[in-house]
Amino acid sequence: MNTIAATAPISEFELLCALAGAELPAERIERIANWNRSALDWSEVLHLAERHGVLPLAARNVLEHARGLPPEIERRLRSEYEANLRRSLWFTAELARIVQHFERRQLRAVPYKGPVLTQALYRDLGLRSFSDLDFLIAPADFERAKQALAEIGYRPSSELTPAVERWWLRVGYERSFDSAAGKHLVELQWALLSYFYGVDLGVEDLLARAGRTIVGGCEMPCLSPEDSVLVLCLHAAKHLWTRLIWLADIAEILRTGTIDYALVFSRARALGIVRILGISFWLVKNVLGAEVPKSAEEMMAADSRVPALGSEFAERLARGRDYDFESTEYFRLILKLRERRADRWRYLWRLVWTPGAGDIAAVRLPEALFPLYRVVRIGRLIEKCF
Repeated sequence: MNTIAATAPISEFELLCALAGAELPAERIERIANWNRSALDWSEVLHLAERHGVLPLAARNVLEHARGLPPEIERRLRSEYEANLRRSLWFTAELARIVQHFERRQLRAVPYKGPVLTQALYRDLGLRSFSDLDFLIAPADFERAKQALAEIGYRPSSELTPAVERWWLRVGYERSFDSAAGKHLVELQWALLSYFYGVDLGVEDLLARAGRTIVGGCEMPCLSPEDSVLVLCLHAAKHLWTRLIWLADIAEILRTGTIDYALVFSRARALGIVRILGISFWLVKNVLGAEVPKSAEEMMAADSRVPALGSEFAERLARGRDYDFESTEYFRLILKLRERRADRWRYLWRLVWTPGAGDIAAVRLPEALFPLYRVVRIGRLIEKCF
């Protein structure tokens, strides 16, 4: 029995953990089938499933394995799954259109998350929800990619002057784009994380190691399995593992991927993110009850901080407590995730000196004075602390 199921009093959350998998083991299927449904608040189950991003996955598994569902709940679950599938198919078609346009323009861009991730891990585009299409690009290709998107009807979600955009390419990591179909539908990312996190996993390296896959009948680039593990763990850690879907993604790639774990751990050590991987694997094992490879078990055992931090994040996950991602608490927890002293100092230095979108929006400066945004940053950080 997993740690959360053994200790948390919230039956609805426990059920959600049991449902969060593409292929469930026999013992979990039996547990779902024999669940005490009289103690469940189905409206809370649906609310939690949506909040944690696992509603389509939970819907499929409840419909297949639960017994004696109320008719109105069964109809709602079928409706949610089908609506998500229709939306996912639209995104998949749009992904193919964008990829083909980029390739005609000889632009290197690797789509990740969204349909590519869903197809690779869940084998069913209806089993995971997503709201945009993410592309990794080299910083030098941003302007060409922006122009290519404009040619097929996309425009930046926010207007930046050319000077601010050049600055943002140095200190930021993404720009979102709208189309007639909706807002924030595409993101171009020239880094995985903001510069201040101090995790220098270069997009150029990810692009160079990319493979090919087929999604929706269209061949397109994709991250290598080893890089996918790193990227999924980093993304979950950036958000402090506050949604079950991020744990489910990691569990599925460990279950389905052909992964060179020695290479994964070598890259993690070079980046100083071994603890981040260890906590991710600990949560997958102890929250979802999923299996992790032996080498991951050894990684978790080698760092005494992993179980303590994992338990802290698991408790908050079960209670549904969010973080203020601009708070000192958040910055303190991110600091705890780095195992090397040099990485912690680099993180603190960059945190203080790297302006963010809020700092740039707070004060308008002429381009010649952009270095003063570091002063604005320090002032805003002091204000948050006191």
